[in-house]
Amino acid sequence: MQSEMQILVVAAVSVASLHTITGPDHYLPFIALSKSRGWSVSKTIGWTVICGSGHVLSSVILGLTGAALGWSLSKSGWLANIRGGIAGWVMLSFGFFYAMWGIYRALKNRPHKHFDLADNGDIYVYQHNHGQAISPNERYKVTPWVMFIIFILGPCEPMIPLLYFPAAQNSWWGMAILILIYTVVTLLAMLTMVLLGFFGIAIVKTEKLERYIHALGGLTIFICGAGMLWMGW
Repeated sequence: MQSEMQILVVAAVSVASLHTITGPDHYLPFIALSKSRGWSVSKTIGWTVICGSGHVLSSVILGLTGAALGWSLSKSGWLANIRGGIAGWVMLSFGFFYAMWGIYRALKNRPHKHFDLADNGDIYVYQHNHGQAISPNERYKVTPWVMFIIFILGPCEPMIPLLYFPAAQNSWWGMAILILIYTVVTLLAMLTMVLLGFFGIAIVKTEKLERYIHALGGLTIFICGAGMLWMGW
């Protein structure tokens, strides 16, 4: 199981990093709020951690769906000798369909949330399409607690297959390790991007990558599944 866990750890780190860095909504609102409200570094870090923890919690709850599936299948005796293969196929299949859905979503230019900084320093959130020049009429003013709710309602779907394998192996320590790694990497990535912006350091433009955030997450899971099945990872 050690080699499979190593792959899952790499997948958890990759998914958490990509999901955070390619999504400007994970850090730009905190930078804008800190500037407009004159927050200190400690307060900026505090609200980033609070909202990031809510985001991680909802992602982990979603990932427990995969854990429940793995635990349920672990009771089937005929799966005893092929659990690793099944875990690889689960990740491969999930990654493929999730990536295809992400590409479809990007090409269809589906509406997504967007944050806007007003001239008076207030921040608003609304739905828009990429390339849309006209701001929608309905906007909602963003406060720190509104940000917390937004993050709770926006989990990371690729967490689902990551917890499948350790659950299928009845490895609760494996699940705990993956959850801990995913949590730490997500929060560190958010804090890094927020603090870079807070101190005025130029941030790599990720607007184009943001459009393909779901496709990238699916591709990461797909590659890890392929590695487990055919590359001897």
